[in-house]
Amino acid sequence: MPRGQAGPPARNARIVTSSSPAATTVIDARNVRLTYGTGDAAVHVLRDVSLSVLAAETVALLGPSGSGKSSLMAVLSGLERATAGRVLVAGLDFGTLTEDALAVARRGRVGVVLQAFHLLPTMTALENVAVPLELAGAPDPWGRAEAELAAVGLSHRLHHYPSQLSGGEQQRTAVARALAPAPALLFADEPTGNLDAATGAVVADLLFDRAARAGATLFLITHDEELARRCGRVVRLADGRIVSDQVA
Repeated sequence: MPRGQAGPPARNARIVTSSSPAATTVIDARNVRLTYGTGDAAVHVLRDVSLSVLAAETVALLGPSGSGKSSLMAVLSGLERATAGRVLVAGLDFGTLTEDALAVARRGRVGVVLQAFHLLPTMTALENVAVPLELAGAPDPWGRAEAELAAVGLSHRLHHYPSQLSGGEQQRTAVARALAPAPALLFADEPTGNLDAATGAVVADLLFDRAARAGATLFLITHDEELARRCGRVVRLADGRIVSDQVA
């Protein structure tokens, strides 16, 4: 059944009804626009997107290449600032925070797995996972990092640098880094895209299991319809607009 408002695709805000009074909204985006350039050269990436996501929801975001999926994830996770509109995450208005305040707000709350892994090339896999934990003051950062890497099947690659890892191993390191702080909100952009079927299934199971056990919200970009069906909700994007928002 549809989860967005009735009417044309541009009116896409999700309604939370009184049937779920205890539900907490962790993402509340209203009339979000993202535009690069000005005048005739302007590229409108997101067009008046409105979306609410509840705590512990699992949401799949689907759409063709160029539809704005990664850009929407970047805006919702605080990696990109919207050109217009409002983005509230855990009650915090990301659009009004300074860069430093935004970094503090995201720390420990928001985990992100990007298609470009952004591993530090001068650090080993273990260091890439442990150092952010250490900087955040997490207890036993090195032990936690080792455990997370073992969970994604990389206990034998702890001391290898990104250049010594395959694309799939780098992907799994990035997943381990995102999961290690136990964030309440986890974004993953094609987290199984660079993995073989067996390893992809392990990583997908890990993401869903960890989110379920922690009561975390999982926001997943994927082209895999089967993976999307594992989510409780499927949102489809086209030309920078939400065109469908349904229970899976």
